[in-house]
Parts: sequence; structure tokens; C-alpha cells
Amino acid sequence: MRLTDRRFALALIAPAALFLAAFVAWPLLRFVSNGFYQISPIAGGPRRFVGFGNFATAFGSAAFQGAALRTIVYTAIVVALEFTFGLAVALLFAALGSRSAVFRTVFMYPLMVAPVVAGILWRFLLIDNFGILNELLRRAGLLHSTDQISWLSNPKIALFSVALPDIWLTTSFITLVLFAGLQNVPGDVIEAARIDGVRFPTLLFRIILPLLRPVIAVALIVRGIDAARAFDIILIQTSGGPQDSTTTLSLLIYRTMTRNGDPGLASAMGTVYLIGMLVVAAVAIFAIWRPGGDQA
Repeated sequence: MRLTDRRFALALIAPAALFLAAFVAWPLLRFVSNGFYQISPIAGGPRRFVGFGNFATAFGSAAFQGAALRTIVYTAIVVALEFTFGLAVALLFAALGSRSAVFRTVFMYPLMVAPVVAGILWRFLLIDNFGILNELLRRAGLLHSTDQISWLSNPKIALFSVALPDIWLTTSFITLVLFAGLQNVPGDVIEAARIDGVRFPTLLFRIILPLLRPVIAVALIVRGIDAARAFDIILIQTSGGPQDSTTTLSLLIYRTMTRNGDPGLASAMGTVYLIGMLVVAAVAIFAIWRPGGDQA
């Protein structure tokens, strides 16, 4: 049999397609279908079809609504601060040129730290009464006592506190991506703008950021999805407390599955979570990246 280009291409794709079908598509299909069943937590237990009952329970649950809102707030805090700091540092590195090589290497070190380790480290920094941060603030005269700010036990600020390790860990990723994008910004365009007397804010918002739009879209989408599924770093610090103030969707689904023993409801919550993430990613791609928009 003659091996055409089409058959040769299919033969090359087949192993990857089979792998994705067996280890991605089938588990995902099984996970989504579980959302339509009332499933016994005991292995081999009965499964009863309940239609959209689990989805209705999830949407009507105050815990699910609160966790969804906290996930949005947590993601917005993390991504906004990481992008702001990351862009500032990337612009600084680009201005320094080759002199920033050592600083770039040092700045990337947090990326090598495991989230669990970062969570433990920041728990020691922020923990009430004997946290290192409060002790430093007290010695600097900014606090009267080390228990004046309860970073991890005050429900009003706990969500922001657990976001700090995430920001510390992955701001360097945003910096790395934006710095790579800045290398592709045409130097003659920047130079021409400077010769014309364009001020830096105008240069940044009218020239640099529009040219970086595809890079920014990739950075925000990747980090947004990663931040929204934060789990271990929050579990280590607060386990979702106090008063569920740091319980995001990942933690709620985990608890529903393991603590409450309801795989069907957990699958329904996870399916809604997955669809929500896909919608947000699609909106971000067409709102920020706008593929093909420049050719119009």
C-alpha cells in the first residue's frame, strides 16, 4: 500500500491522539458524566441518575456561591498585582539591558520553590502573635504589639494574606514572559517616539503595551487559570478558614469529595468550574489578544 502524505501524517498523530483519548478525554468525560449521578462514596456503591439535580444543588448552595466569588477576587488580586509588578520589573530589566543578567537570574529563584514550601514559609512569616512580619513591623515602630494585625485569622484580610505567597512565587514568571516580549518591540519605533518628544506614559500605553498585546494575553490567561485553581498554597496556610473566608472553589470541591463524601455533587461543581474557566479564557483571548484583528 502506497503511503501518502496524508496517511503518513495520520500515522504520526495517532500515538498522541490515542494518549489524549485514553488519559484526557475519557477521564474528563467520565468526570462530567458523574455530575449527573448520585454516587455512593463507597467503592462499587450504587449510582442513581439525578439529571441536573447536582447542578441545581451547587448553584443553590451558599457555600458554592461564596467560593466562586472568593475565587474571582483571589484571581483578580493575584493577577493584577503580578502583572503590575512584573511589568515594572520587565521594563527595568529591558532598560538595564545586558547589565540585568545577574538580577534576572536571582529574580527567577522563587519559581523553583514548591508551592507547599512557599505556603509553609509564608505561614511562619504571617502567623499571628509570633509571625516574623509582625515582629519586624513592631520593631520598626509601625505596630504596638505583634498581634495587632491577624494576617491569617482575620476573615476580612485572610484572602489577601494567602494570596501573598502566590504573588511572591510567580511574579517572576510574568516578568520573564513580558521581558521576552519586550525584546521583540522594534527599537526604531521606540527611538522615533523619543525623538518626537513622546513622554514615557504615552510611550508605554500607546506603543509598548499595544505591541505586547499577544504576550500579555498569554501571560494573563496562563496565570489567571493557574491562580484560579490555587489549592495547596491556601490549604497549607489556612485550610480554607477562618470562617471559610479563604475557601475557594478548588478547596470546596475537594471538601465535598473527601469530607462530605459526595462525588456526584463534587463532579457537578467541578464541571461548572471547568466551563467557567473555558469561557473566561475565550473572552480573554478575543478581548486582549484579538487574533487577526490587526489585519482588519
